[in-house]
Amino acid sequence: MSITICEVGPRDGLQNEPDILAPTVRAELVNRMAGTGVTRIEAASFVSPSRVPQMAGPEEVLAEAPSRPGLTHAALVLNERGYERLRGTSCEEVHVAFCVTETFNQRNQGRSVAQSVAETRRTVTAGHVDGRRVTVTLAASFGCPFEGRVDPGRVLDLAGQVIDGGADEIIFADTIGVGAPHQVRQLLTGAAPLGRPLGLHLHNTRNTGYANAYIALESGVSVLDASIGGIGGCPFAPNATGNIATEDLLNLLHEEGVETGVDLDEVLRVAEWVETLLGRRLPGQLYRAGRFAVAHC
Repeated sequence: MSITICEVGPRDGLQNEPDILAPTVRAELVNRMAGTGVTRIEAASFVSPSRVPQMAGPEEVLAEAPSRPGLTHAALVLNERGYERLRGTSCEEVHVAFCVTETFNQRNQGRSVAQSVAETRRTVTAGHVDGRRVTVTLAASFGCPFEGRVDPGRVLDLAGQVIDGGADEIIFADTIGVGAPHQVRQLLTGAAPLGRPLGLHLHNTRNTGYANAYIALESGVSVLDASIGGIGGCPFAPNATGNIATEDLLNLLHEEGVETGVDLDEVLRVAEWVETLLGRRLPGQLYRAGRFAVAHC
């Protein structure tokens, strides 16, 4: 069994940090993670720098992160304006995201869900015209900070709409970390007939992130998002703490015999570097505890 890990630390991980890192520093994180064997990295975000100043200069980040064989650089866009900025870069893959609830989508993106669906479909078409693969992330798929629990039927309906528009892959995001394993299983079972590769973007806010990742693995997802050191969170979702940590997820997967192609020891070294860079202890645990080694007497 194998699975793709999408490293989102350079984007989702850093977008909520109090200190703004220069594009060259964010590019260094991209390049360090590329050296671990990760094959997909969400390197940048083409959003308004006035709203998310931590993500300013995505063009510079991508320019400083050269292509490598077997590596895909992805970037997030929220609308067609963002895609027009991405268009002139070397970015190979487009990640489009919107929230599945009206209140959250209005606060995050300033438009209705129906408007976001229509714009997402147009962005998918534009990406395909340019020869780019397009993944669509449905944020708050399990719960919304403003509207509460989300009906899985609603999420599946929206997934179907963007798939009808040509989306290559669907990622269900537990943006505020409220999803439970039975909900993950239910949603992924319902999504299987949609006929597209599926993935999860998980937060460990309430300590269910890794259990949900395990259920996702059993349910046949093809990709799991994770962030180095467990850093990150949504700046527009109250109390949304970090993502699942890349190194902790890899430890789980490798112990279960799942092939990722990623060098865990190298990832741990990157986590230590990020701790120094940010000047604080990170949420991830493995980089502090270390890998388990059996002592020989």
